[in-house]
Amino acid sequence: MRYIEMNPVRADMVAHPTDYLWSSYRSNAQGNADVLIARHELYQRLGRTDVERQSAYRQLFLAQVSKADVDAIRDATNKGWALGNSRFSAKVEALTARRATALPRGRPKRDAADQFESDTNLSYSAWKMRLRLS
Repeated sequence: MRYIEMNPVRADMVAHPTDYLWSSYRSNAQGNADVLIARHELYQRLGRTDVERQSAYRQLFLAQVSKADVDAIRDATNKGWALGNSRFSAKVEALTARRATALPRGRPKRDAADQFESDTNLSYSAWKMRLRLS
């Protein structure tokens, strides 16, 4: 929620999310009625009463979303990846039957046997034997 509400602030459109016309901040943090706002389950869990939820919501905005988190959210959003731990990603992959995270960059690491063979000077006959066995 902080990421979304702070987008207009990060874009230097407004000084505070309250100032952005299309923000849900006024409704969530101040209780301003808005027929377009549907209370999310996570918002409902912020407190037992509207006043508790609004106060807790305002408290969330005392800390900034880190640059690393902003970058991770943008990257996942732009690339269509799941953003969460490996268990969450695996669940998304199982439910959607598609890869939900990026593959590691670069070539896969060679195992020790492959590394040993590449580091030794194989004779032509040994190389030829290796081809027949594979």
